Amino acid sequence: MSKPIVLVTAPTVSELARNLLRDGGMEVVFMPESVIDEAAMIAALARHRPAALLLRGSPPLNARVLASASGLKIIAKHGAGVDSVDIAQATRLGIAVMVTGGANADAVAEHSLALMLALTRELQRFDRETRAGRWRNLDLFIRDFRTRTVGIVGYGQIGERTARLAQACGATVIIHTRSAMTPPQGMTVEPDLDRLLERIDILSLHCPLTEKTRGLIGAPQFARMKPGALLINTSRGPVVDETALLAALQSGHLAGAGMDTFAVEPPDAANPLFAQPNVIFTPHIAAATTDAMTRMGTIAVDNILAWLRGEVHDPRNFLNPEVRAGA
Repeated sequence: MSKPIVLVTAPTVSELARNLLRDGGMEVVFMPESVIDEAAMIAALARHRPAALLLRGSPPLNARVLASASGLKIIAKHGAGVDSVDIAQATRLGIAVMVTGGANADAVAEHSLALMLALTRELQRFDRETRAGRWRNLDLFIRDFRTRTVGIVGYGQIGERTARLAQACGATVIIHTRSAMTPPQGMTVEPDLDRLLERIDILSLHCPLTEKTRGLIGAPQFARMKPGALLINTSRGPVVDETALLAALQSGHLAGAGMDTFAVEPPDAANPLFAQPNVIFTPHIAAATTDAMTRMGTIAVDNILAWLRGEVHDPRNFLNPEVRAGA
């Protein structure tokens, strides 16, 4: 009897996750492509007919792709972002969609803070100048991070951890979220985004990509921010209007930005943002620590194995619970 197949949308997954799948009686198939388009996804689903999809990255899982997924029972995201998945269509087809909530939260929060600190202290500029032989330009004065006000947009597990780290380093933290909440000690909540933008020195984005958040930060929002403010985006690229971001950087209204995500990934090498010296770029790698990768892999596997047994590993990870276990 053939083993159920788990299709991984990447060339690899953590060794522990791979071993757990095999110990659980699964056959593991990897997709070698670094970037997977609709045609590659349809071909792989039709060829392997997997019982489970371990989703790494954001390959398209739209209605057309899901129509080719005969026998697919669960999509287990290796992470939290599922903006490439048509969850409504998956639900209609009886396919569970689960995430690894919180598994990468500490890693992404650390990356967000690292970008804030590097931009605040202008490390990228000093690195360039030191390499070029320019030593200790004493005409330049940099504000301490602890005098800054950080605005956190999106207060899930990543936003919460980022807020705590920023506060621990001395910054004032203001939270913007659509959910009613009592703020942690020493923080405040600003429910109006426009008012938040007027009050902060650093804007750090941690919201999911939805139709409401697509283009959330554009020209009107940048105009409301203080001159010299900074933008950090470790959420999803399309949350920010990159054309408006470029204009705000070129005008000097924004002092800098830290970008781990882009509107199109991988970005075109000719993206004009790359010419801006006051931007730090990373290749959507905020969650890619060894610890986080292991946690995401093992939780995704736990989600798969439990679901195929007719169970739910952790209800908090279940995005479409109207699909019933064992159905």
